Amino acid sequence: MKQEQHDTPRGILIVDLGAQYAQLIARRVREAGSYCEIAPPRLALESAARMNLGGVILSGGPASVYGADAPVVPRRLLELGVPVLGICYGMQWMCQSLGGEVLPADKREFGRASIAVARPEALFEGIGGHTVVWMSHGDQVSRLPAGWEVFAHTDTCPFAAAGDVQRGFFGLQFHPEVTHSVRGSELIENFLSTVCRTPGDWRPEGIVEREVRRIREQVGERGEVVLGLSGGVDSSVAALIVHQAIGKRLHCIFVDNGLLRHAERESVEHTFRDHFHVDLTVVDAAERFLRSLAGVTDPEKKRKLIGRDFVDVFKGEATRFGGAKFLGQGTLYPDVIESVNAFGGNTAVIKSHHNVGGLPEDLDMQLVEPLRELFKDEVRAIGRFLGLDESIVARQPFPGPGLAVRILGEVTNERCRILRGADRIVREEIEARDLHRSLWQYFAVLLPTKSVGVMGDARTYEDACVLRAVESSDGMTADWAHLPYDLLGKISNRIINEVRGINRVVLDISSKPPATIEWE
Repeated sequence: MKQEQHDTPRGILIVDLGAQYAQLIARRVREAGSYCEIAPPRLALESAARMNLGGVILSGGPASVYGADAPVVPRRLLELGVPVLGICYGMQWMCQSLGGEVLPADKREFGRASIAVARPEALFEGIGGHTVVWMSHGDQVSRLPAGWEVFAHTDTCPFAAAGDVQRGFFGLQFHPEVTHSVRGSELIENFLSTVCRTPGDWRPEGIVEREVRRIREQVGERGEVVLGLSGGVDSSVAALIVHQAIGKRLHCIFVDNGLLRHAERESVEHTFRDHFHVDLTVVDAAERFLRSLAGVTDPEKKRKLIGRDFVDVFKGEATRFGGAKFLGQGTLYPDVIESVNAFGGNTAVIKSHHNVGGLPEDLDMQLVEPLRELFKDEVRAIGRFLGLDESIVARQPFPGPGLAVRILGEVTNERCRILRGADRIVREEIEARDLHRSLWQYFAVLLPTKSVGVMGDARTYEDACVLRAVESSDGMTADWAHLPYDLLGKISNRIINEVRGINRVVLDISSKPPATIEWE
C-alpha cells in the first residue's frame, strides 16, 4: 500500500476493535514520545495510507473472533510491511487470521495475573522472570500460527504473549496499557522503540513547530484568523500557537456573558493582551445574556439561550474583520475520535467541527485547528512549554453556560454576584491547601431554596449554597472528594461571613453515576 507523506512524524495506527481502552493505548503511545492515530476497522486502511506509518496496534474488544458480532478487520493490515501488536482480542484475531486457532478458555481470566517470561527479548527486552499483568478474557489462542513463538505464559494461559520476531508480529493476551500491568508501559515502549523504531519525537517543542508551519502554509502570508477565546486551556493554547504562526493577524474575541467566575475576564485580558500581546477584543454582553435568561428556570432552555446569544455576539464581532477568512478552534483529538467512530466518512468532519463552540456554518470560514491531534494532557504540556500561566493550564473544567447551570432556578445579576463570591472562596481555600491537583472539579452551587438562620441575634431568611468537589480521571465517572473537616468548616465559615445572601452551606456527597458532576 502506497503511503502519502505529510508533515507528521512516523507514528502508530491504533485500530479500535471495541475496546474500553483504545484512548488509553493512544495516551501510553504518546507518553512514550510517539505519534499515533485511532481508527475504527472500516477506516483503518484509509488511515494507514494517509499516515507516515511505523506500526499498527490492534486493541482489545468484547467480541469473540468466531462470533457473529465480531468486528470486520481488514486482513491487509497484516500485509503493510510494518510491525503489528495485537492486544487481547487483537492478538486472537491476528492468530486466527494467520492460521492459528482461538477457543473458549478452560478457565477465564479477569483481573491481576502473574506471567512467567520465557524470552526476555524484543517486546520483553529488559523484562524477565515474573511480572504482574491485567487479564480480561474468556477466549484465548489455543494454537499459534506458523513462525510464532511463546514469549510468556500463566498457569492457565499457555500463550499469554507470543510473536514472530522476523515479521515484527506480536500478541499479548493481557492489557499492557492499564496501570495494573506493572511493566506494561515498558512493553509498549519496547514495541515502539525496539520493534517499530519510531523516532520518539512527539514532544511539545516539535508539536508546536509543526503546527506553526502548518498554519502558515494554510493561512498564507496575508490571511487572518478569528478565534473565540474562552479563557480555558484549549482555546488559550490554540490562540498562542496561532499567534506564534501569524502574529497580529490573529484576532481573538472574548465574550463576557456575565456568567463568569471571579476575576476571569481580568485574567484573560492580562494574560493575552498585556503579557502575550495578542489582538484581543473583549465584548461586554452581560446585560444581553441576563436579559435573555430573565424568568427562565429550565436548564436546557438556559443552555440554548446562552448558546444562541454567544453565536450572535461572536458572529457580529467576527464580521468586523473583513479580511479574516479563517476560524480558529480548540478542537481536541478525543472529539475527532468520537465523531469518526460514531459516524465515519464526511459526517465525522462536520460533527467534530461543530462540537467545539457550536459556531455557525454561514460564517463562511476555513477552520484552523492546531490541537486537533492532541489529548488534553498534551495540550496542558504545550501550554506550559509556551509559558502560559498555571492558573489557565491547570484550570478545572468549566461549563460553557458558566454560572448559569450552577444557579438553580432563575439567573439574575444578584444571584450571579452571590455565587461568584462563594465560588471564589471554595477555590481559594482548596488551592491554598494544594488539594486542587488531585481534584477534577471543585465549585459552589446556589440553590433556589431559602432557609431560616440567625445572625447577630436577628432572624435571616437567605439562600443555601452547596459545596461540590469530585475526583475523576476523565469526567465520565467521579467520586465525591473526602475533604478535611477543618477545611470544610473554614469554607463554610468564610462563605456565610463574607457573602451576603447565604446563611447555610451544605456538602454534596453524591458520586457519578447516579448523580452528575454539575447540577444542571
